[in-house]
Amino acid sequence: MSFSAAIITLFPELFPGPLGASVLGRGMADGLWWLQATQLRDFATDRHRTVDDTPSGGGAGMVLKPDILARAIDTVSPEGDPRPRILMSPRGTPLTQARARQLALGPGAVIVCGRFEGVDQRVIDGRQLEEISIGDYVLAGGEVAAMVLLEAVVRLIPGVLGGPDSHADESFENGLLEYPQYTRPQSFEGLDIPAVLTSGDHGKIARWRAEQSKTLTAVRRPDLLRDRP
Repeated sequence: MSFSAAIITLFPELFPGPLGASVLGRGMADGLWWLQATQLRDFATDRHRTVDDTPSGGGAGMVLKPDILARAIDTVSPEGDPRPRILMSPRGTPLTQARARQLALGPGAVIVCGRFEGVDQRVIDGRQLEEISIGDYVLAGGEVAAMVLLEAVVRLIPGVLGGPDSHADESFENGLLEYPQYTRPQSFEGLDIPAVLTSGDHGKIARWRAEQSKTLTAVRRPDLLRDRP
């Protein structure tokens, strides 16, 4: 069974966007995964197709209404659907490579793209939405965040990138940042490829790459080293 992604959004025309290009697009064409984008306004009941209202207690902006969003979720993901329900939210748990891999090995995901000031908490609780963040900043809506999540996940689906070793040495796969990469020409603007990489000694190359990964991680992301077992 292929990975099935369902998006609930006010802007379904944004999808698949970049998800339909390059290896991700080929994976979709090959049936390794598929994507459905659903218009939230289709579940509104008034002639203006209203999906939001003012926040209770006052404040700026608007909040997505729980009845309309719940109706959309229940239609896209009826009872018995094994896919996790995700809300892209700046207050969510940070997206990690480990969570992306868990999702890639599952049946898919139902992703809600928030807008305005947020989503009524009652539908978050009632429909058990897992809140996921892609970083400590705020976007205009959840659509770009959903694309980031899906790109991180879909590229890990077996067959999308090719062989099983295609992403084995990438950043975060082993808890470290990836080592520097080089390719021909041998010399570029007075800088040469490190001699060890052209030595043919695979043991030395592996050790050099491991040392470089640890050094880069210590300088740029020391938190990753603290979190290593």
